[in-house]
Amino acid sequence: MILGKVFGKVSTINFNFKVTNSRAKKFSFIQINHKEYGFVLCQIVELFRDSEELIAKCNVIGYKAEDGRLKSIRIPFEIGSEVLEAQDEFIKDLIKIDSNGAMIGTLEGKSIPVHMDLQKILTKHLAILAKSGAGKSYTVGCLLEEIMEKGVPLLVIDPHGEYHSMKNAEHSNQEKLALLGLSSKGYSSQIEEYGDIRIKEDVIPLKLNEKMSSYDLMKLLPVNLSNTQESILFSVIKDLDVVNFDNILLALEDMNSPTKWSIMDLVRHLRDLKLFSSNFTNYNDLIKPGKCSIINLKGIEPQVQSMIVSKLLSDLFMERKAGRIPPFFCILEEAHNFVPEKGFGKAKSSQIIRLISSEGRKFGLGLCVISQRPALVEKTVLAQCTTQIIMKITNPNDLRTISGSVEGITPESVLEVQNLPVGSALICGIVDRPLFVNIRARKSMHGGGAIDIINYGKGSNEDASGSEGVEEDGVVESIKETENEHFPQEEQQVDIAKEVERFSSQNLINVVMPKLSVKEIKLMSSKEISKIKNYLIPCVYFTCIKENRVFNILVDRIKGKIIIDPDEDVKKELFDVGEDCAFFRKPQFLAIEYDVKIEEFIKTNKLYEDLREFVEVDNFVECYVMFRKVEYVE
Repeated sequence: MILGKVFGKVSTINFNFKVTNSRAKKFSFIQINHKEYGFVLCQIVELFRDSEELIAKCNVIGYKAEDGRLKSIRIPFEIGSEVLEAQDEFIKDLIKIDSNGAMIGTLEGKSIPVHMDLQKILTKHLAILAKSGAGKSYTVGCLLEEIMEKGVPLLVIDPHGEYHSMKNAEHSNQEKLALLGLSSKGYSSQIEEYGDIRIKEDVIPLKLNEKMSSYDLMKLLPVNLSNTQESILFSVIKDLDVVNFDNILLALEDMNSPTKWSIMDLVRHLRDLKLFSSNFTNYNDLIKPGKCSIINLKGIEPQVQSMIVSKLLSDLFMERKAGRIPPFFCILEEAHNFVPEKGFGKAKSSQIIRLISSEGRKFGLGLCVISQRPALVEKTVLAQCTTQIIMKITNPNDLRTISGSVEGITPESVLEVQNLPVGSALICGIVDRPLFVNIRARKSMHGGGAIDIINYGKGSNEDASGSEGVEEDGVVESIKETENEHFPQEEQQVDIAKEVERFSSQNLINVVMPKLSVKEIKLMSSKEISKIKNYLIPCVYFTCIKENRVFNILVDRIKGKIIIDPDEDVKKELFDVGEDCAFFRKPQFLAIEYDVKIEEFIKTNKLYEDLREFVEVDNFVECYVMFRKVEYVE
């Protein structure tokens, strides 16, 4: 359908045409036949009246070259060229927004689904920027749904506790989803929430590795140390066999220096936070194919939040560089609090986030930076994000930041960002030109809405959903740890899909292995063995505190008893818990072969509540115990 004809000054970037058809609307896609390049895709960016004529101002998007790529024209259109309404198939074919990537929404003014290339996002980073209430968290939820469907491991840094609601399906969107071939869905089987059980009881306790160097410790301290204090701390740590807070404090007490007291106060402060433990949260449990780990920091002081993010991301980055965990995607909410621009504050987490933004793509660690104040986010981090989802922004400083840091964004697009309705976004990075997209409806429940202050306390709908583990057949494979110093330094792109599939095929299981191997059992047996069957028994590894003594116990999820010796099947009742029940073998993630995996009978939360009647529970980790049943020849 003809919409008008080109007139006036024409360049290779933009042009005007006189509108002769009322179907021409702002942001409509148009196509023009170029004598050199064939049909070229363009977009109307503004409409204005000149006397009695309606004029459309347009930007040129490009044409499809012989190699299949989208290219810009180098010769302007002829004056008088006919402007046609762009056909859906032409748009899809040219800018390749209809693919097997993450379905984020539909093109403005069209029913064409817009898919984002996950490989590009996960290796070259993403920024989602918008003012408060414009739909950032809702959009992030759509993206998380798509990534979970692909099985890519997710780590969500959630300062406000918004994303646990994704465990439940959102049924009010059924009709909207049906138009896109989608349906409501909850993700309780894939989401696990970690946090402080003193603030939110239904989370898995998050414990950080207390083992660290003097340099790592100094980075976490709430204040900067003087040169003298640094020297004292370094001299103490280098002589310790086991580096933990208690040993550091004991060593400092023995020193004859008045400077030690201020250092001891700082170290004691970190210890009393109860965030660090020798029985820390296992990295393979946090980062697992098909799993979304939410780090719920709601209710925790901002300074402590930054400390947690700094330590956690540092450790995970090192594990990923060593190849001990699969590639994963990190969602960083309220990024301006964790990596602030210079002059707008300091955060302990700034250094590691800056490092991940510049080097993470080499190792398959993707970063999604989310903020309502782009001007307060460090510019070097924003500059590393090659894809941006920009929603409504009105602050002049934030608009200047976007126009200076987003490639390909036009002055017209920046102006339009101020007028975007809730749920619409300008997406940059899919193609050379920014696209206006209507974000699709969520499959899962949205938890980021504002509190209804007027009706607060009159009733609430708190969600409560558990998470179930996913079982797969075991495979036999030896796991070799790679030394940290042997990292690949050359620039390369990790194939996320293949790497995640490789880790999935290992079927890593957190397991306590028997003391004797199969070979040792056969050598020690006086009878002829016909078969040895391996059973996996579900358990929980608890860290307990009783009478100021810390110890670990193992409790089975079948009868709820304390396991003293799994090889001899020696157990105690839960009320007999004490230091004499201490279990010294830690579970570890291994790729193992087994015959039978027994289903749990008692939920971990039930055991946790029962155990708290007798001792203080500091941490717990779900695992399995391998029990070997020997069958002899009759």
